[in-house]
Amino acid sequence: MESAEAALDRLCDPQFEVSAHYLIGRCGTVWQLVRDRDRAWHAGAGSWGGQADINSRSIGIELDNRGTHPFSEPQMAALEGLLADLLARHDISKEGVIGHADMAPDRKIDPGPRFDWPRLARRGLSVWPEESPPSDPDGIWDNLTRFGYPGGSPDAATLRAFRARFAPWASGAVSAREAGIAACLARRWPAKLL
Repeated sequence: MESAEAALDRLCDPQFEVSAHYLIGRCGTVWQLVRDRDRAWHAGAGSWGGQADINSRSIGIELDNRGTHPFSEPQMAALEGLLADLLARHDISKEGVIGHADMAPDRKIDPGPRFDWPRLARRGLSVWPEESPPSDPDGIWDNLTRFGYPGGSPDAATLRAFRARFAPWASGAVSAREAGIAACLARRWPAKLL
């Protein structure tokens, strides 16, 4: 969408059958559109940690960003405040904070490689792997599935989602460094049911 206001109109219009619990504008404004305990239609088809129907077991946050520019400081600060509150009130672990691309890599690309996942992790609001020893690239797929990525998604889509979040510098064939990151994720944060 071109703006938060356009997204707000879309998310509140029943004819489009899409919604989210929260929308955060570039300026840091937070709109709550659906009560936390109610189901929103933000995720669509996908899975995480072997669980389908993510809409029924998640709180959806949409960010006003087209993916072509960095996320603004006011927006990130608002997201951090909202996440800290939601994780505390609903007893959600930092492992449960995922992007749309994580749960539906063959359909979604957001929040994309410009999103600052390390920043959230430094504040205890998400996970980030420590430097890991290289690993056999052939083992990456099992490790990504153990971490939570859908096992049935095409390898290229899963790799794109993983790279956007954990290795945005990477391209080409899977490297031993990327495989090491995936092994660390699977070892430290194996998927839990949401």
